Order: sequence, then C-alpha cells, then structure tokens
Amino acid sequence: MMKAGRQNMILKVIDENNVETQDELAVKLKKEGFEVTQATISRDIKELKLIKVQSDRGTYKYASSGVEQIGKLDVFRRVFRDTVTSVEEAGSLVVLHTMTGSAGAAAEAIDEMKMSEIAGCIAGDNTIFVATKNADAQTKVVDALRAMLR
Repeated sequence: MMKAGRQNMILKVIDENNVETQDELAVKLKKEGFEVTQATISRDIKELKLIKVQSDRGTYKYASSGVEQIGKLDVFRRVFRDTVTSVEEAGSLVVLHTMTGSAGAAAEAIDEMKMSEIAGCIAGDNTIFVATKNADAQTKVVDALRAMLR
C-alpha cells in the first residue's frame, strides 16, 4: 500500500508543480507525509516511466508521458485495490470504506476512471461517498468498483 500511495502522490505532485529535481520531489513528498530516500525516488521515477519536459520557464521538470497514461491508471487501480475494504449501496449513494487515511487516494483513483455514471465523490478519512447520476448508474458503478477489488 505504501508504494502505491507514494507513487500516486508523485504523479499528483508532478502534475500540480514544476518539479525539477529528485531532491525537490523528496521535499514535496515529505510535506505530504512520505519519508523517502533518493534511491526510493529514483526507483519510483523509473517504474512510473517519468520523463523530463521543458517548463514554461525554460527549465526541465518531471512529467508523465502521454504514452504512460495506461501506467498511471494501473497505479490508481493498485491504490484502489490496496486501500478499499468495502463497496456498498446506501440509498442513492455508493459508500466505500477504506483503510484509515486512504479515502483521498482511493477517491482520486475513482475520479481518474472518469466513469460517466458518476456525478462526483466526497472523501473523508476512511469513507467515500459516490453520487451516481441515477439508479441504473448506481448498479453499474457498484459492479465496476467491486470488480476492481478482485
């Protein structure tokens, strides 16, 4: 779980910031609660197949290549599978329970799936509420999310 969560955070950090060095990435990860070494970051960069691209300022920053979108989705699926403990229908919502502190990462994984049946999700510490567009959509979403846990 730690590796998947850390790699998910790396993707988020480089997507939201101009990260130019491994040291800079380590600092940002530590601010997010991940204690990492340079060797760990180096391995993660290799596994995520990150590339360096030119930023607006003319410097080079880390980015995930468009070709690696599938790899990114694999990371999100792994985060989901490693953190979600249950998926239930509750009234007009889908309710997911996760390991403590993991709901945000799991909700990000759900958002990245870009399921047209989902209107939106809200994550707490260990619970996610997913609003679906209608009752038929709710069944499809529950089935899809449960399938991801297998």
